[in-house]
Amino acid sequence: MTDAQISIEAITDKDGRARFVDLGRAFAANVENNVPQLRSEQLELVDPKENPFFFHARVQLFIAHQHGKPVGRISAHIDELALEMPVEQGFGPGAGMFGYFDAEDADVAAVLIATAEKWLCDQGMTRVLGPISLSIWEEPGLLVKGHDHPPVIMMGHHPGQYAAWIEKAGYTCAKTLFTYELDISHDFSPLIQRIVKSGKRNERINVRPVRKSDWDTEAASILNILNDAWSDNWGYVPLTPEEVAYTGVKLKPIIHEDLNMIAEVDGKPVAFMLTFPDINDVLSRIDGKLFPFGWFHLLRWLRKPRGSDMRVPLMGVLKEYQNSRMASQLAFMMISAIRVSAAGKFQSMRGELGWILEDNQGMVAIASAIESKTNREYTVYEKTLG
Repeated sequence: MTDAQISIEAITDKDGRARFVDLGRAFAANVENNVPQLRSEQLELVDPKENPFFFHARVQLFIAHQHGKPVGRISAHIDELALEMPVEQGFGPGAGMFGYFDAEDADVAAVLIATAEKWLCDQGMTRVLGPISLSIWEEPGLLVKGHDHPPVIMMGHHPGQYAAWIEKAGYTCAKTLFTYELDISHDFSPLIQRIVKSGKRNERINVRPVRKSDWDTEAASILNILNDAWSDNWGYVPLTPEEVAYTGVKLKPIIHEDLNMIAEVDGKPVAFMLTFPDINDVLSRIDGKLFPFGWFHLLRWLRKPRGSDMRVPLMGVLKEYQNSRMASQLAFMMISAIRVSAAGKFQSMRGELGWILEDNQGMVAIASAIESKTNREYTVYEKTLG
């Protein structure tokens, strides 16, 4: 496929995947406030033998070339599990995706997007959503607000002009995702404190740190709650047992027990809240490189990430407790316990919550109650094909 001397290469091997990742890193390096990520981790995410997403997905990577040099990239992919979801939850039959989108200019962007759309059409897809890179659980959406400060752990960071290029190709907003920031150096309002104290007096409730010594069991419990809690949410796709195991292994190095909570009612785990220290703090200092000395700084940071920002990427409450006073009480109890540990033991001053769907009224209300403010906005776009 060519347009104004733009040619498209379909990636089919390990060498191509490495060039695909390195091209993305080159683009990211030119984005203001970008934080370089570990290349090994990025390679693993696009490796069919390593990332269990590929066990239930069809993926094609493309690189655009012009005048003998790479000028852009994109992925086109189909999650077989997403095809089984109800249409009203975002995906459903005929819904493909694009992701890992980078382009040197509007012309390259147009060719790349058209290439992804054609591949999806050839695979029988009738709709496309994106950018989603690759799983909905990894990096959904395009950053459209919040370019003026660096991203925290596991957050996408994209050039401002990409939105216009995607919209020019006929895409409209399917869903907006927000992140919220808050000052965690002081306690929450008296109302929240009263709610937390009331919960502590309830003998049925036990909010406890995760047990890293039994991390496999804890991770499985957390992700089982997640699959139940999020099953009616827009964009939800169930996590497979392989993904649960893979995620547990990847998260363990950044898990600190007193930053991650499980809430039990009558001895049964019913809710959780995960909090990750912002590894971007150290990645920015080592320029995303482990060698020659980056590994030393990373290991030292992992042991005690003093002063780092904190991110709450995931929380969930079993559906049987949702829309009840206890659900919000459990959330406030967990976030209050985490705030005390983060501000005390880790000397953190700032936290982020998200992503949170724009119409997730319960989470938006919790974010408002703890006096957090939106600081980033991501858009997931959609388009009908054919």
